[in-house]
Amino acid sequence: MSNERYERGERMLSDVDGPAGLAVVDSLSKSFPDFARYLVEFPFGDIYARKALSLREREVATVAALCALGNALPQLRVHVHAALHVGCTPAEVIEVVMQMAVYAGFPAALNGLSVVREVFAEAGIALPLPNNHEEIREGSATGT
Repeated sequence: MSNERYERGERMLSDVDGPAGLAVVDSLSKSFPDFARYLVEFPFGDIYARKALSLREREVATVAALCALGNALPQLRVHVHAALHVGCTPAEVIEVVMQMAVYAGFPAALNGLSVVREVFAEAGIALPLPNNHEEIREGSATGT
């Protein structure tokens, strides 16, 4: 499994998810080595390595997509951890999942928030966040 594409994918996976991501691939490769290689090479070696989006932006999009799917809660759990790992704030993660209520429905957002609660508990992030609903990021829309 030593080629440029795979090695680039390993680096990106490590940057996104730290040792946990590499451990998942290692475990998967014991039973499904071809799929483990595809997992490293395609999403991480090819897509995540592209320069147009930061890892932080990619994780925001990934959390939103996995939440909207509604049937990928284990993967959502991994990517909520990853979003925090690449610099998303807890408030941003919550807002992304809450936004999915508008486009994917309340059940998808509720399931997503359940995952967020679990991940935050593991990470020692207390809920509710203070003044979460009052934050306005610099440069964001002001409602006008």
